[in-house]
Amino acid sequence: MRFVFKTSYDADINWFKHKYQAFWYVLLLAIMLAAPLFIGSYFIGEFALVLIFSVAAMGLMLLTGHTGLPSLGHAAFMAMGCFANVLMLNAGIPWLIAFPLSGIIAGLAGTLIMLPVLRLHGVYLALATLALSILIADIVVLAEPWTGGVAGMIVPPISLFGQEIDRFGTPFLFYYVCLAVTVLVVMLYRNLLRSPLGRSFLAIRDSEVSAQAMGIHLAQTKARSLFLSATFAGLAGALFGHSAGYVNSETFDLVLSINLLIMIVIGGLGFMHGAFLGAVVYTVIPLALAIFRTFLQTAFDININIPGMEAGIFAGILIIMLLFEPMGLYGVWLKLRTYFELFPFYRKDMFKRQKSYLKTERVQ
Repeated sequence: MRFVFKTSYDADINWFKHKYQAFWYVLLLAIMLAAPLFIGSYFIGEFALVLIFSVAAMGLMLLTGHTGLPSLGHAAFMAMGCFANVLMLNAGIPWLIAFPLSGIIAGLAGTLIMLPVLRLHGVYLALATLALSILIADIVVLAEPWTGGVAGMIVPPISLFGQEIDRFGTPFLFYYVCLAVTVLVVMLYRNLLRSPLGRSFLAIRDSEVSAQAMGIHLAQTKARSLFLSATFAGLAGALFGHSAGYVNSETFDLVLSINLLIMIVIGGLGFMHGAFLGAVVYTVIPLALAIFRTFLQTAFDININIPGMEAGIFAGILIIMLLFEPMGLYGVWLKLRTYFELFPFYRKDMFKRQKSYLKTERVQ
C-alpha cells in the first residue's frame, strides 16, 4: 500500500503523483521508442495507426469526456485537417508548417461551423454534429477542384529534413513521426487539464448552472473546448491521410465518427488513458480477426467470412462495457489497482455510480 502525502498545492498539478508512477511512464516511452527494433514493418504500421486514432480520440475525449458535449461529427474535423494539409503540401509549403496549420484550420473551421449549435444540450447537440458528419462527404464532392471529389487525391509523403517519409516506404520513420506528434499532444492535453481552462471544462461537464454561478462564461469556454478538440482531430486527420496515401469523399464518413465515440466509451469516458485503450481495441480487433481467419484457412481449410463480424464484435464489447463497467477499460484498471492498494480494506461500493446531475440542473 502506497500513500501520497500532499504538503503543497503543487502536488495537485504535478505531472505524476510520485516517482514510481513517473518511472513506469518513462519505461513505457522507452519501450515505444525501441519497438521498431523488435517488431516488423507491418505491425509497426499498425502501431502507428493506433497512435493516429489515439490523437483523434483525445480530441473527442476533450470535448465529450471532459467538457460533456457529445459529438458525432469528429470525422468531419479530421477531413478538414487532412485536405488542408494536402492542399498546402501541393502548394509547396513545408510539412513542418503545413501540418500544424492544418490542425489550426480544422479547429477554426469547426468552431465557426458549430458555434451556432453550442447552446444545444444532450441528444440535440449530438444530432447537430451528426448532420455535419453526414454533410462532409457532399462538401468534399462539391469542392472537387480542391479535394478531388469522388475520385479523390493522392496524399504526398512527409518531407522532413530532406527525407521522404510514408507508411509503406519508410514505416519506421513514419511511426516515429506519429509517436512524436502523440507525445506532444499528450503533453499539451495534460497541461491543459491542470490549467484553469481545463478545470472550467470539468465544471461545465459536471454542472453548467454551477459553473455559470462561479463566473465561467459558458459560450466562450465551450467554443475553446471545441476549437482544441477539432484541432487535435485535424492533426489526426492529416496523419491518417499520410497513412492511407489516398483519400476521397468516403474516407471520413459517419462510421468513423461513430467509431471514435465508441472508442472513448470503451476505453473510459473522462480519462485521457481511455483514448489510448479504445484506439488499441479498435485497431486490434480487425487485426486479430484477420490473423485468426488466416490460421483457420491454412491449418483446417476453413474459410470464415461473415459480413459485419468486426462491427458486431465491437458493438458487443460496447454493450458489455455499458452494462457491467460504465467507466470503461481504464475503470477496470482503476478498480484492480485500488483493490490491491487497499487490500483488505477495499469496499465493494467504492466506485458506486452517482447521479450525473445536480438538483440545480432540474430546472433546465
